[in-house]
Amino acid sequence: MRIMGLDFGERTIGVAVSDAMLLTAQGVKTIRRSPKELEELKTMLQDYEVDHIVLGYPKNMNGTLGPRAQATEEFAQILKEEFGLPVTLWDERLSTMGAQRSLLEADVSRAKRKQVIDKMAAVFILQGYLDYIRQKNGQNKE
Repeated sequence: MRIMGLDFGERTIGVAVSDAMLLTAQGVKTIRRSPKELEELKTMLQDYEVDHIVLGYPKNMNGTLGPRAQATEEFAQILKEEFGLPVTLWDERLSTMGAQRSLLEADVSRAKRKQVIDKMAAVFILQGYLDYIRQKNGQNKE
């Protein structure tokens, strides 16, 4: 069992996948939005044996929902219908900022950051969810 994390944007979809033990998230790919995006996702879902999708949910800093949230809800419904998997909407506030900060700290060039930022945001989204379920299940032994 693995979980896929998605950072759904206007132009791209960042993709991350958990390890089999649901401990860590790894960035996989950034998909350009196109009519073939669902085919690409389907292939990755099968390749990684994913049985759950976590989709970044863009809330405003004050907790309200904006127009991107509605588009995300619609995409979540498409994913559920297309793949028959559970889709969890996960608060993605600050995920892109966290990804940006990590890439800056790693001294990644601006051009390279632009190529991987969505994939890294998906990692932040998925890792937040994995940490939550581990803590919720009492498996967080720090």
